[in-house]
Amino acid sequence: MAKSPKPPAYIAAHIRTVLKNGGSAPHTEEVQRFFKQEVQSRGWYTAELRKVAKRFRRAILAEHGLPYLLLVADQLFRGDILEEKALSVMLLEGMTKEFRRDELKLFESWLDRVSTWADHDALVHYLIGPMIAVDDAYLLRLPRWAKKKSVWHQRAAAVSLIHSTRQHKNFDHIQHITELLLTSDDDMVQKGLGWLLREAAKANPHETAAYLMTIRDRAPRLVLRTACETLPTAAGRKVLAKARTSAADSHRLTRI
Repeated sequence: MAKSPKPPAYIAAHIRTVLKNGGSAPHTEEVQRFFKQEVQSRGWYTAELRKVAKRFRRAILAEHGLPYLLLVADQLFRGDILEEKALSVMLLEGMTKEFRRDELKLFESWLDRVSTWADHDALVHYLIGPMIAVDDAYLLRLPRWAKKKSVWHQRAAAVSLIHSTRQHKNFDHIQHITELLLTSDDDMVQKGLGWLLREAAKANPHETAAYLMTIRDRAPRLVLRTACETLPTAAGRKVLAKARTSAADSHRLTRI
């Protein structure tokens, strides 16, 4: 009689042990510098963590298949350790063409477990974003995320479109999401939106520059500065100069 496979939680616990035993305490202190809040890290370097993820992925797929791998990844993304969440994404990275609506719903549920920009961006940029770029049906979820009170859902609405803009797709959706997020005063949301617009400017400089001119009076300065980083110098200066003029005029009117 064939043995029943170990439950996914058992494999996830084994992976956690490997991460704990193979970490580096000195690097843990270095990792902390990238975060404002205190994070829990095992001190792994990304390249080494990716090698471990590839070994586990190969073994799990060979023995149990993709559905089981998804369950293991789901277990790992429940943890509080930075590397556990990163490895859960690495287990699935590059396989998004095999995923469908059920997997997207699973990844969407992980947004409620996000605690730092690092696990957020790994999840959204490497799993959710590629799926949205492939299937336009998933675009309908983004306005819902943008309207949520959750900072991480709002940031996801922007970051998940980066793969699309790199493929010169969905610029109308980028504009729509931008309009929904412009009023946010959270720097995580503003940085995510700026990142999206910076990539849009790289892929479609003329179209993006024209759009930035229409929102320069309403967009947070951080968003505009980030968005202009990849524009031609003259175009970027024009957007930022207009923004500065508008801000100065507004200040004078307020004083009057």
